[in-house]
Amino acid sequence: MGNCYSGVEGGKQQSPTATNNNNAGHNDAVEFFYRSRGLHQHFTRVELSLSAINLRDRDIISKSDPMAVVYAKNIDGKLEELGRTEVILNSLNPTWIEKVTIAFQFEIVQPLVFHVYDVDTKFHNIPVKDQDFLGEATCVLSEVLTKQNQSLTLNLCSKIGHVGLRNLGVLTIHAEETVASRRVVEMMLHCSYLDNKDIFSKSDPFLRISRIVESGGSIPICKTEVVNDNLNPKWKPLCLSMQQFGSKDNPLIIECFDFNSSGKHSLIGKLQKSVADLEKLQEGKSGENLTITSHHGHKKVLKGELFVDQFCEKEQYSFLDYVCCGFELNFMVAVDFTASNGNPQNPDSLHYIDPSSQLNSYQKVEGVEGIMSAYASALHNVTLAGPTLFGQVIKRAAQIASQSVSYNSKKYFVLLIITDGVLTDLQETKDTLVKVSDLPLSILIVGVGGADFGQMEVLDADKGQRLESSTDRVATRDIV
Repeated sequence: MGNCYSGVEGGKQQSPTATNNNNAGHNDAVEFFYRSRGLHQHFTRVELSLSAINLRDRDIISKSDPMAVVYAKNIDGKLEELGRTEVILNSLNPTWIEKVTIAFQFEIVQPLVFHVYDVDTKFHNIPVKDQDFLGEATCVLSEVLTKQNQSLTLNLCSKIGHVGLRNLGVLTIHAEETVASRRVVEMMLHCSYLDNKDIFSKSDPFLRISRIVESGGSIPICKTEVVNDNLNPKWKPLCLSMQQFGSKDNPLIIECFDFNSSGKHSLIGKLQKSVADLEKLQEGKSGENLTITSHHGHKKVLKGELFVDQFCEKEQYSFLDYVCCGFELNFMVAVDFTASNGNPQNPDSLHYIDPSSQLNSYQKVEGVEGIMSAYASALHNVTLAGPTLFGQVIKRAAQIASQSVSYNSKKYFVLLIITDGVLTDLQETKDTLVKVSDLPLSILIVGVGGADFGQMEVLDADKGQRLESSTDRVATRDIV
């Protein structure tokens, strides 16, 4: 839900990705968040872009799959995570697209710590402390901002206090002040007659869009998904905020690559256009030829063209905007009462209620006495059975949300499902989620106990691929 992010697939299977711009404009909720952390009204939000070169290769067959994590170092020395990048497959010289937003205060020293990890994409949910460590760099935020180009290059080293290699590559941090705007642009792009870079099949093209900065370099701000085996690809819609492109007249570099699993993507062609230029292409229903620089340094105009099929400029609203306009948030809870939870009279049961009224380890809720009362009452009036079925309870929640739509009510519904993770109607659940994906409904799934919840990940489309039903219908949006 919300903005799209780069997944661990490194562009191969993900949806269009864009920089997180939740903090792009003035947002009362964001301002309150910063103030609650001791940051006063006089601060500036800056956005950090990260890249690295000559990283250490920790993989045997392929190259490392690096991800960077940014921490603030508190007065007591503890590290607090501020954000992290996406994972880039098979690259020792990554340029990450995902940005990290930080509140800068002139009068306060703000130490930052950067960790780079080689992430095992098969086990990407493993905490970073269990991933392969590639290097660490430290600086103060003001060091980056006071550089002429607001770019700081640091050597990556072993963690402080650990014996090991000192030079583990180089990390570059670039900072820019965020633009306070809610304006966003949605575009749908396609190319035709692309050059083929593969021998035994057709190219697997994707686009990468970068913004040119004042220093003359460029920063990637967005990329599309990969379209396999296609020389006339049509990509899913892209959403760019003004924070990303700065101004409609700012030049953007649009590059078309042929995806390679080795991480060495082949450049098919590129062009330079502003957002205003792209809007004119859509209005004129015309294309623009890609170019490529030859080995002799000459620019060659290619047959391949870029087209803008759709262009829409609109304002992006925050969650707080909807609440202020009178929308109601309705909360529903479904508790798993299947037999796999264990006998409620057994202290090892996930439903065990201590006779002394002491809450069990999962029964920690404040201010929702009604839910707790209903749960306790139901526990003494139901027989634990099986199997675990999500489809039925989702259909019931969807029925309630659908009734609200029919009455034109300003309501949004959130369904919380608490389960031990043993799901038996996976396909029915997927079909139901696709069917109800256009309703004002979001679903949270919380697993309790020691079960393997990996099966649940297929229901969450945050990695890019939207759910598909057994009838090949695609979900309108990600609601889990």
